[in-house]
Amino acid sequence: MTQGKAIIFSAPSGSGKTSLVKHLIQHVPNLGFSISACTRDRRGRHEVHGKDYYFLTQEEFIKKIDEGAFIEWEEVYAGNFYGTLKEEIQRIWDSGKAVIFDVDVKGGLALKKYFGDQALAIFVKVPSIEVLKSRLNERGTETEESLSRRVFKAEFEMKFEPQFDVSILNDDFERSSQEAEQLVREFIAS
Repeated sequence: MTQGKAIIFSAPSGSGKTSLVKHLIQHVPNLGFSISACTRDRRGRHEVHGKDYYFLTQEEFIKKIDEGAFIEWEEVYAGNFYGTLKEEIQRIWDSGKAVIFDVDVKGGLALKKYFGDQALAIFVKVPSIEVLKSRLNERGTETEESLSRRVFKAEFEMKFEPQFDVSILNDDFERSSQEAEQLVREFIAS
């Protein structure tokens, strides 16, 4: 695989990492979004196959695991697999762009290890668990049980923050997005 630069945004669900990544794609030239593969159902009508995720059946996903098609993959929740396809990264690098990831913490650490010095791994944190709960509730997609599961997982994931290259506190989006922009621009230029 031809090597290029990789920018990894990781955080617990509800931290705002997806909003930051979308901002960067709009404001920083030469970034290509890495579309993850997953087995979960689409959220509402707004998620599009090949744009938001590559939606695969469990059987298709497992076949790709067996073929060695993933840089990293994991079963995030029972029956819900997520992963990064090697061909997706090559597609972005072949277009002359740096790849940007929006992944959970475990996936972010796996990508950081895989790409080494060619990667900038950024951890997005929230001011508190209460803020995280509020953000997840505002989505309107969580049941009491799924919210509890996500909060429990988030508390665990926050312990991995020191393993990332840099952290951004996402308490004020304007400030956070400017900080992210500066970090990414400097990394790409280096």
